[in-house]
Amino acid sequence: MQQEGFTIWITGLPGAGKSSLAGAVAAALSGRGFAVEVIDSGKLRASLLGNALGFSRHERHTNNLQHAFAAKMLSRNGVIPVVAAVSPYRATRRAIREALGTFVEVHAATEKAVCIDRDTKGLWARALAGEVQSFTGVDDPYEAPQEPEVRLDLGTLSPQEGAAEVLRALETLGYLARRPDAEDPPDIDAIASQL
Repeated sequence: MQQEGFTIWITGLPGAGKSSLAGAVAAALSGRGFAVEVIDSGKLRASLLGNALGFSRHERHTNNLQHAFAAKMLSRNGVIPVVAAVSPYRATRRAIREALGTFVEVHAATEKAVCIDRDTKGLWARALAGEVQSFTGVDDPYEAPQEPEVRLDLGTLSPQEGAAEVLRALETLGYLARRPDAEDPPDIDAIASQL
């Protein structure tokens, strides 16, 4: 029987660790036997879209809707899409949540200073110097989720630790069955009655 898909949407500032977390979550889900596909906004924008979209509010909204469309196609075919996208606007994420229905929002809440420090492409530095316009977190806002299902500081957690937190949340929300080897506190009374 085909599994029912759901979408994991990872949002956060540029350099927050979204792509690394998405890869770790996908690996963990795949290890449990699920069909998973990562939709990485940066890679999708560069390959499929050929960088045709810019970074205006409307173009960002359109870009995110394209990710959501791909996620919906995957999900309805039993694949769990893990989307890694800045997706800076609450209204866009809310519209996507409503359209997809089965939607788990993960906020990569890494501090801005950490994102700047780990920026290997130098985009933050160029944006702060005024060389790059409409950069999220500098001259374009990032509207952090108010009530995401999961909020992680990927400045203090490794991608694997973050993925473990996401999977625990998916179990709590009922998207995944709890693993039999999960750490439950021992039932002291049951143990005592067997002695």
